[in-house]
Amino acid sequence: MKVSLIIAVYKDIEALNLILQSLVDQTYKNFEVVISEDGRSKEIQEYIKTAKKDYCFEIIHTIQDDTGVRKSRSQNNGIKASTGEYLIFIDGDCILYSDFLHNHILLSSPKTIVSGRRVNLGPRYSQELRSGIIESKYLEKKFMMKYFDISSDAKSEKHTEEGFRIKINGLIDIFMNQKRKKRFPLLGCNMSFYKQAMLDINGFDEGLGNSAMAGDTDLEWRFESLGYKIRPGRFIVNLFHLYHTRSTSDYARGIDEKMITNKNNNRFICKEGIHQL
Repeated sequence: MKVSLIIAVYKDIEALNLILQSLVDQTYKNFEVVISEDGRSKEIQEYIKTAKKDYCFEIIHTIQDDTGVRKSRSQNNGIKASTGEYLIFIDGDCILYSDFLHNHILLSSPKTIVSGRRVNLGPRYSQELRSGIIESKYLEKKFMMKYFDISSDAKSEKHTEEGFRIKINGLIDIFMNQKRKKRFPLLGCNMSFYKQAMLDINGFDEGLGNSAMAGDTDLEWRFESLGYKIRPGRFIVNLFHLYHTRSTSDYARGIDEKMITNKNNNRFICKEGIHQL
């Protein structure tokens, strides 16, 4: 089965380069990379021209005018450009474990939405990755040994434990993921599903503007309205998230009200999505 890895990107060439490097070591090989840029940076265009020569996997690049943050639209562009049967979404500052694609596929089924988590790295480890002092594969292999140091560097970032890895269908997976009573919310920077699932709901709702809700919470209830089930991938589909300062802008203001209105009216197929309805 062909996978389309859709990467939401905005200007950070350094992080994008680390992602592409981590794809070289993926145990699953039947994939294409769709770089969904929220903008049209000349620097990124030049970088991708070089990357297409350097890497053996297919790279597709979608662009749009940079008129403010429009992540949902850029991701919809990526969906339309993708040719894979199965879609995996990550953000442009997330670096993959070597079995990331493979494990997403192992957890997949036609009515399943796979939701993973992320290791929030601190500033020191993030800079060491960016500068090439260490590689993500090294950090992946040495994670247990370096856990406390990584956690100390991350400090308030939390979720360092998300770097631990377990085998699918192992006892820990059953009790921590499949049998958990607490809801396991969808996380937009680490999720996957068959492309048909996105076509069924008409993609990301661009009408919700720039809010994380549009990429996870909103998708979740719309998927579930059509009978899709969230499959936790905690400790199985692992990735590292590079440190960055958080924006203080209140992008979500009014978004939750719009989403609740849509939910109350059972509008699980959005009007402003892959197709403008």
